[in-house]
Amino acid sequence: MSGTKAKRILAYTIRHLYLYKRSLPRLMEVFYWPVLDLVVWGFVSIYLTRQEGRLPDFVTFFLSALILWDILFRSQQGISVSFLEDVWSRNLLNIFVSPLSASEYIISLLFLSIIKLILTSTVMVTLAWLLYSFDIFVLGFPIIPLVANLIVMGWAIGIVTTALIMRFGQEAEVLAWGVALLFQPVSAVFYPVAVLPRGLQYIALLTPSAHVFEGMRQVINEGTGAVPVESVLWATGLNAAYITLAVLFFWWNFKVVKMKGLLAKVGE
Repeated sequence: MSGTKAKRILAYTIRHLYLYKRSLPRLMEVFYWPVLDLVVWGFVSIYLTRQEGRLPDFVTFFLSALILWDILFRSQQGISVSFLEDVWSRNLLNIFVSPLSASEYIISLLFLSIIKLILTSTVMVTLAWLLYSFDIFVLGFPIIPLVANLIVMGWAIGIVTTALIMRFGQEAEVLAWGVALLFQPVSAVFYPVAVLPRGLQYIALLTPSAHVFEGMRQVINEGTGAVPVESVLWATGLNAAYITLAVLFFWWNFKVVKMKGLLAKVGE
């Protein structure tokens, strides 16, 4: 390889490295996912080690957790990714110069999220039954308030993510794929909150999904007749506060974007 070719290759490589210097989303790509995987599966390993073979109904525990977590993740993406589709098609400005208000836009995204969620959840539940003979409905009636709380939390995250993308543009688009997963370690999806270090336990207490998954484990351990009232009440109260704050945050950012004329630049 000639010296000139080597310089061109090196120059192009350095060009991309300079992008990481001033881009938080690109740094997240390097550090966020490995750290997240290590933290989550490290806590899973600690949980399994402490059980010493006493974990009852292993398949029910983990497949229930996986399906419920996917509900939260898809409800968030049903909002943020649908918003990104308008950004990618350069259609956002056309939408907001129409009579459609910001509140009507958000409500339509919520309906779209429900439709997508029904489709994806049907696929997951059906495959779990066909491949592993697992029926998520063995959780009984408690599954309704648990799932509802996961959906509302996903909506709150999706609305906040949408507001951030609208405010900061293309650089923030990566948040649509990673923000919900930020909550996974403290949501105690595959292990109880007690496995977490003391500091993270306090954060988990303020996370609606942690109460949902604690409630799920209570139902599995005690039977479908056990309604996790405390967990449901905690999750519902927190979600009511967070969805209200999320809507206010979106409304405030929407006003700022309109005032500064940033709406036309979203996605550039």
